[in-house]
Amino acid sequence: MNYFKKILRFAKPYKIYAILNIISNIFYALFSTLAMISLFPMLNVLFKQTEKIYTKPQWNGISDLKDYVTESLNFYITQRSEQSDPGEVLMLMVGLIIAMFLLKNLFNYLAMYFITFLRNGVLKDLRNELYDKTVELPISYYSEKRKGDTIARITSDVLEIQHSFLSILELIVREPLTIIFTIIAMLAISPKLTLFVFLFLPLSGFLISLIGKSLKRKSDKVQNEQGYFLSILEETLGGLRVIKAFNSESVFAEKFQASTKRFFNFSNSLLNRQNLASPTSEFFGIAAIGVILWYGGQMVLVDKTLEAELFITYMALSYQILTPAKAISKASYGVKKGNAAAERVLEILETENPISEIENPIHLGTFNKAVNINNISFKYEDDYVLKNFSLIVEKGKTVALVGQSGSGKSTIANLVTRFYDVNEGTINIDGNNIKDLSKKSLRGLLGLVTQDSILFNDTVKNNIGLGKENATDDEIIEAAKIANAHDFIMDLPNGYDTNIGDSGNKLSGGQKQRLSISRAVLKNPPIMILDEATSALDTESERLVQDALEKMMKNRTSIVIAHRLSTIQNADTIVVLHKGEIVEQGTHAELLELNGSYMKLVQMQSLTS
Repeated sequence: MNYFKKILRFAKPYKIYAILNIISNIFYALFSTLAMISLFPMLNVLFKQTEKIYTKPQWNGISDLKDYVTESLNFYITQRSEQSDPGEVLMLMVGLIIAMFLLKNLFNYLAMYFITFLRNGVLKDLRNELYDKTVELPISYYSEKRKGDTIARITSDVLEIQHSFLSILELIVREPLTIIFTIIAMLAISPKLTLFVFLFLPLSGFLISLIGKSLKRKSDKVQNEQGYFLSILEETLGGLRVIKAFNSESVFAEKFQASTKRFFNFSNSLLNRQNLASPTSEFFGIAAIGVILWYGGQMVLVDKTLEAELFITYMALSYQILTPAKAISKASYGVKKGNAAAERVLEILETENPISEIENPIHLGTFNKAVNINNISFKYEDDYVLKNFSLIVEKGKTVALVGQSGSGKSTIANLVTRFYDVNEGTINIDGNNIKDLSKKSLRGLLGLVTQDSILFNDTVKNNIGLGKENATDDEIIEAAKIANAHDFIMDLPNGYDTNIGDSGNKLSGGQKQRLSISRAVLKNPPIMILDEATSALDTESERLVQDALEKMMKNRTSIVIAHRLSTIQNADTIVVLHKGEIVEQGTHAELLELNGSYMKLVQMQSLTS
């Protein structure tokens, strides 16, 4: 129940619907019992067993409830019979039954009507909080987790919570109250018979509970496997070109089919165990009814301590207990199954974000002096990828980072943007440790253009517009012109309103990169970070993109991570990295004169170009 309590906090904004649901359920339970009790006067009239009573009965306290109700009904029927024929009295009794069932079903509808707003509201808020948490968590979290598993938690696990946990909210009041009111009525009719019935309930309850003990474990396996095959699907869609190019369809199909086979087996095991709930509880219920028929029949036929009409009414009440008892039994299985889903959802919600803000962070709106990287060291796992690294990037200067793959160039971009936190040392902007800045203001000072152009399945206009909220069309067009993107955009079928497809796949690599640059230009940040922005482009596209980058970097502070050295020859400082350490730094001309690591990189690229 611990997970249930944590999920219930999402119901607080909708407590008015919960209150209205409880009120409706109280009346539903009451009229459910009265609907069954109303059979008794009809049976009395039908079998002509009504005792003639001409004096209105007196109320003698709760202990005399059964006799008072019976005598009051007989008095009323006697009065009506004297004034009209028996057929009219029978019609009145039938009308009473119809009215009771009408009120029962009216309140049942109202209860479901109000709980719908609560359930769907919780579902909405839970998904929204999960999405916010998904965005808030650092990039390092998703380098360890499968994206498909996260998707499964936001979709199927949240739905499982709705179907299992939140369905209990409907039962918490209605079904127990229905049972309580029914038992009160049964005790009023025959305490002896009711006591006999309840000797069997603990036994049947114990046998039913044995079935549900392994449901959480089985449900956990089902949900984990669902996350796994969704991950395979997500990877397949993302890498479809490579899969087709390498004829690897069968390899991925085998992985997917193996996962769905495990999902098939786990689901069968879970559902078959769950499906035992209803027939088992119904069987024990009918067995109890059979015992009541035998024992109650003895009281009617042999002992003659119970009237036949009351016994039939009692049997109807007994059977009425079966439905809520079955619902409660099914709900208990739902809790066990929902526990696994809630655990997976809460795992995300309760994950601590290591990239946290201090209590009162600094909101830095401008950049005036320098980015100062002081003696930092960093490791993703066990080995340090940066060791004792220091660098000063003054305002208006361009600093380029070069080196072989794995030398730590892109890591610096991840650390300055605070996608990761340094293990040792500090990174300061205008003398302020970036850990003391609010993440929003830090990233407001930075623009990022990466090697992989990350675009979204939306229009050109909306993709560029991410760089600035509420940007005007003129601002978007101006940014596109600076990035050498305006001409090709105007050639698209709908210009700036053209949808570019998933990840911008309707565009070429150069076009995608120029849109990314347009987005950065529109943001107009004082510090620009370019992470190998031209390395994946052909010569013509590179020239257009490089021209766009130079225009964008003019009079701006820039950290350029370069693969192609031809693109950074005009940088104010070039820093050469090797295995996370600075081996050389200077201008292009100075580094060539040193005839060291930088010269080797230039010569290698000359040979390959």
